[in-house]
Amino acid sequence: MDAEIGYSTDKVKQEDPFPQILNPTLLINRERAIRNIRKMAGKAKASGVCFRPHFKTHQSAEVGGWFRDFGVEQITVSSLDMARYFASHGWRDITIAFPLNIREIEKINVLAKEVRLHLLVESRETVRFLKKHAAAELNLWIKIDAGSRRSGIPWDHFVEIAALAAEIQTSPRLNVQGLLTHAGHTYRAASVEKIREIYRETALRMQATREHLALQGFPRLEISVGDTPACSLVEDFKGVDEIRPGNFVYYDVMQLELGSCREEEIAAAVACPVVAKHPGRGEIVLYGGAVHLSKDFILTKEGTKLFGRAALPRREGWGKFLENTFVAALSQEHGIVKTGQELLSQIQVGSLLMVVPVHSCLAADLLKQDQVMV
Repeated sequence: MDAEIGYSTDKVKQEDPFPQILNPTLLINRERAIRNIRKMAGKAKASGVCFRPHFKTHQSAEVGGWFRDFGVEQITVSSLDMARYFASHGWRDITIAFPLNIREIEKINVLAKEVRLHLLVESRETVRFLKKHAAAELNLWIKIDAGSRRSGIPWDHFVEIAALAAEIQTSPRLNVQGLLTHAGHTYRAASVEKIREIYRETALRMQATREHLALQGFPRLEISVGDTPACSLVEDFKGVDEIRPGNFVYYDVMQLELGSCREEEIAAAVACPVVAKHPGRGEIVLYGGAVHLSKDFILTKEGTKLFGRAALPRREGWGKFLENTFVAALSQEHGIVKTGQELLSQIQVGSLLMVVPVHSCLAADLLKQDQVMV
């Protein structure tokens, strides 16, 4: 335990490293995040591929600025509103990595006149709509399903993909930029080697699709891939043109369990006030629930649901994970932490407990207005 931080009610204000925190707040360790950015940017550069990081994890103009120090000029986002936010902070080459929502065409047309805008399509119906309504040049990526089975055209449906590319090519305002996929099934992988195997399979499938399209008269199409587990564990990205990882900037408990990162690389935690203790049940009650952490969980080897790991606050953010201490249940505002009697005897109502979330992207989204850099 970290003895230098007192938890008695009369000392909490004096010795608490974060007296300004009154409610669940996301703490960002700047040094760790920048180190993560430097590492990923270096890997992309070594492989000669474009590094187009996904900004949906941090959704922060300040954090986005850190990427510029490593030569990043092209970014990925997950919504049109997010694209508009980052465009307002000077980003001029933006991919919206979500299937195009045609109901937003008026906003799309406005933004496309301000930035180089990249959009995802997977149906001829969507492209035909754009041919009629696009008011500015758009760069279109055909969304490919290389195995995750979430969205996109299956990678081996060559005729369908070629027909979509041909439809795009008939409009002077629409450019066929390339083929884009997200291998989300790496998050279900059982081992580090399985993640690397999924990446190799994904790259080969995308290359096969590109080669078929080249034979159909669509040469020089780019390949864009990107998921944090694969991009963290693979060293050589040759064979693709672009990587779009996002979660790596903060990492989280999920990435740690997958083997994508080390504990000391995790750069985000949620500071949660302790509001009650129940020694008889071995539980601490936090002000920090599903509306702050999300309800994402992982299953331990024993089959227990784990919604986050706990640590004690320190001036640099938080310490190492506490043994036999974890968030075991969440309701809307409540977090229930299971722990032992040693921590229960030290921590007092009114102090803070730091929770490293299972999914940092969701925690960052939920706490956009409550963040502190350390």
